[in-house]
Amino acid sequence: MRTNLDHRQQNHPLSGLRNVGILAHVDAGKTTVTERILYLTGTTHKRGEVHDGTTVTDFDPQERDRGITIFAAAVSCDWDGHSINLIDTPGHVDFSDEVERSLRVLDGAVALFDAVAGVEPQSESVWRQADRHGVPRIAFVNKMDRPGADLDAAVASIRERLHVTPLVVQLPMGKEAEFSGVIDLIRMRAYVWNDDTFAERLVPDALLEQAKRRRRLLEEAVAELHPVALDEFYARSTVSAETLAAALRDLTRSGTGVVVLCGSAYRNRGIEPLLDAVVAYLPSPQEVPAVRGMSDGAVQERVADPRAPFAALVFKVSSTATGRLTYLRVYSGTIRKGDTVMDAGAGRTERISRILRVQADQHAEVQQAIAGDIVAVVGPKSARGGATLCAPAALLVLEPPAVAAPVVSVAVEARKSVDSDRLMSALTRLVEEDPSLTVRTDSETGQTLLSGMGELHLEVAVEKIRRAHGLEVGVGRPQVTYRETVARGVSGFVYRHVKQDGGAGQFARITLDVEPLEVADDDSTENFAFRSVVVGGRVPQEYVRAVEAGCRDALAEGPVGGHPVTGVRVTLTDGATHSNDSSEMAFRTAGRLGLREALRASAMVLLEPVAEVTATVPEDAMGGVLGDLAARRGRISGTTSRPGTMVIVATVPLAELFGYATQLRSRTQGRGTFTTRTTGYVPAPGARSEETPPR
Repeated sequence: MRTNLDHRQQNHPLSGLRNVGILAHVDAGKTTVTERILYLTGTTHKRGEVHDGTTVTDFDPQERDRGITIFAAAVSCDWDGHSINLIDTPGHVDFSDEVERSLRVLDGAVALFDAVAGVEPQSESVWRQADRHGVPRIAFVNKMDRPGADLDAAVASIRERLHVTPLVVQLPMGKEAEFSGVIDLIRMRAYVWNDDTFAERLVPDALLEQAKRRRRLLEEAVAELHPVALDEFYARSTVSAETLAAALRDLTRSGTGVVVLCGSAYRNRGIEPLLDAVVAYLPSPQEVPAVRGMSDGAVQERVADPRAPFAALVFKVSSTATGRLTYLRVYSGTIRKGDTVMDAGAGRTERISRILRVQADQHAEVQQAIAGDIVAVVGPKSARGGATLCAPAALLVLEPPAVAAPVVSVAVEARKSVDSDRLMSALTRLVEEDPSLTVRTDSETGQTLLSGMGELHLEVAVEKIRRAHGLEVGVGRPQVTYRETVARGVSGFVYRHVKQDGGAGQFARITLDVEPLEVADDDSTENFAFRSVVVGGRVPQEYVRAVEAGCRDALAEGPVGGHPVTGVRVTLTDGATHSNDSSEMAFRTAGRLGLREALRASAMVLLEPVAEVTATVPEDAMGGVLGDLAARRGRISGTTSRPGTMVIVATVPLAELFGYATQLRSRTQGRGTFTTRTTGYVPAPGARSEETPPR
C-alpha cells in the first residue's frame, strides 16, 4: 500500500533508513504490532502470537513463559523502498532501563496506547524518557476492536496526561467488534480490511460529513502550529494534502505535535498506514542533529556520513551460545569486517571479527555497516554498554545512556559451596549485559547482594542464572546492619588483666570511664573518642596507645546482639604496671576485655539504619502513600506540591523498605517513583538493655 505522501527522498544512502522503537505500557500490544509489521513487509511468512509463544522478538524462554517483553529486541524490514530498523522495547516498569538504552540510539518512535485504557502509567513514563532524548514520535491507538474502545477518549487522555497536541489523521470505521477500517483524513480515502485482504475505497456516504468535519478540525489544528499551513489556510480556507503532510512531518520532528493513527494489530488492521506514517513523518539518520562527543577535552560533532571517521555507541551486550554479541549504533563513518577500533573510554583496541544484521535471535553476516546502521558485532572482549567504539586516529567519547540507580536488593548465594565461584562469574556476566543491575558484597554481613529496578527484575535475573548456568541459587532478604551505642555509661570501671603460665606473665590494670558520644548522622566523622588523663606516669605512653588499640578492637562486637558499637567516649583515668609482666600486648588485651565488660555494665541501645525517602506521587494517591509510610514506621519531614504531583520526604527504617518499590507502584498505578539516601542510625524501638553485672 502507498499513501503517496511526500517522502522527499534525497539522493543519499541514509534518506531511506528509519531507526524506530515501539514504546508503550505493558500489554498495549507492542510485540503484536511488531509481528504484524514483520509479516506485512514479507520479513516473516507466518504471524507470531504472544499467547502461543511464537513471536520473533519475544524469543527468550522467560519472555514466552511470562507473556511479556523483558529484553529489547531489534529486527529489520523493508517498506516502500525504505529500510526500517525496529526495536521492540519492554513495557514493564522494572525494565525501563532497557527502554532508556534503546531510546539513546533511536531516531524516532511509535507510542502505542490502548483504545480502552488510553494513557497508562508506564506509557507516561516512557513518553517522558523519549522527551529527555528528544526522540520524535507518532501515536498508534491500538485495540480498536475491544469492547469500550473509544478513539476520542484515548486522544483526550494523550492531551491531558502527556501535555502534547495530538493531531488525529484517521477516522475509525465501525465501533468495537465492528471496527473494519479507517478513513485517511489527509487524502480523504477509506482503507478497509476483511480478514487478510485490504482495499482502498472512496469514503462511504454515511461517513462523508463526519470525515469532512474531522478533516476541518485537523486543518485548523495544524494551521495553529505551522506557519506555511496557516498562510494557505487563510488564503484558501483549506489546506492541501501535500501541505498538510509536509506540515505534519515538520511538527512531528520538532515535537510540536503528535500524529495519531488507530487500528487493531491483533486483527491485522491499520498496520499499512502506520508503516506509511513511519516513513513519512519520522526522520532518517541524516535528518536528526549531529551526534556530539568529547575529543581531547573539546566538544566535537559527527554528522551521519559514511565517509566521516568511524564512531559508534555500544547500547547492549549479550552472551549467546555462539559467543559475545556487542550491539552498536553507528553514528558516523563505516566499519568493515576485520577492522581494528578503539574503545575510547577504556583506551583499548578491539578487533571486529564479524558484523551481523540482527533479526531478534537470528543473525545474518554482512561485510560492513555504515552511519545510521544498528548492528551487532563479534570480536570486542571487554566493551561494556555505553562504551564508544571509534577510529583509533579520530578519538571521540559519546555520552553513554543514563543508568538508573537500583532500588531493590536481594541476597543471593549458591546452594552448594563448590558453586560459589561459578555464581560470581555468572553475576559478573549478568551485570555486563544489564548495567541497571549491581552486585556487591556487604562488608559486615558477608552477603552477596544483587540490586535492580524491581522485584520482577531481580526474579528474572536470578532465573536467568539458573537456566543459563545450571546453578542452584538461593535468594533471601538482605540483612540489615545494626549498631549498638551507649545510652548511659559507667565511671571508674576497674579491669585487671593477669596471666601467668610459665615464663614472663602478663599484667595490666586500667580504670575506664565510658560515656555516650554524639554520633554524626552522616558517618562522616569517627564515632569513637579515646583520651587519657592518667598522671604521674602510672601508665607509660606506649601502654596508653595499646589500651586505645584494645578498646577499638572491642568495638567490633557489642553486648546486645554482637553488632558493631558506635558513639562511645572512653577515658583512661588510672592504671598500674608490673616491673616484669607488663607489656603492650598485656595492656592491649586489658583494653579490649575491659571495655567489653564496661559496656556490659552500661545501658546499651540497639540502633537501626534509616534512609531518607523522597517519593514523587500523583495527588490522588497521596493519602494511601502517607498511610503506607506510617505503617513502615516512617516519619514525614516535608511535602512539596508540584503540578499534578506531590513530593513526600520521610525518614524510614531501612529494614521496612524491602518491597516498598512494588507497594508504591501498586498504590500509584505505577506512576509513583522514589529515591533513597542512607542518613544514619536511630534507636530501634524496644531495643534497650539495662546494666548487666560484669563477669
